Amino acid sequence: SPRFWPNGPLPTSEEWLDLAAGDFKDYHLRVSGLVDNPVELSLEDLRAMTKQEQTTMHHCIQGWSGIAEWGGPPMTALMELVQVQPGARVGVFYSFGDSHSGKQYYDTHTMENLRHPQSTLAYEMNYETLGAVYGAPLRLRVENQLGYKMVKWITAIEFVASEKDVGAGYGGIKQDEEYFDLIADI
Repeated sequence: SPRFWPNGPLPTSEEWLDLAAGDFKDYHLRVSGLVDNPVELSLEDLRAMTKQEQTTMHHCIQGWSGIAEWGGPPMTALMELVQVQPGARVGVFYSFGDSHSGKQYYDTHTMENLRHPQSTLAYEMNYETLGAVYGAPLRLRVENQLGYKMVKWITAIEFVASEKDVGAGYGGIKQDEEYFDLIADI
């Protein structure tokens, strides 16, 4: 699309600002929870993984859409690397960004959604390094969901038994605070 609408305020945490000032060279994605192999992965580690590229239409709950190319490892590759345990039913994606109330932004996805062939951890958009307004250093793409389910500025991923185990138990900060639905299928 000639214009892909950026959405949401940039993170203001000192950690994210310091990482951004250094082009995210010191960034590490923490992956933990119900996994046999918890890891911390740098952007270089993520770039060394299998790369998936896909051109898809983004649908926002606010009524706009846009088409972009996304590149990064498929979620299935990450899940294989950390060896997600059978008791894990949900992936929790934590952001450097905050909600409207100032709490850490997060959202959850079922393992079924994360195994979708177009579920990707994107570090590229339109064949370039992901820009800050679009979620740098890393954002989630789950193409069968509305945009608010695709967490930007990812700091950590945790695999848990249920969405009830995090936050207020409704499945994400939007669900906890604004009555958004747990599933946002398109």
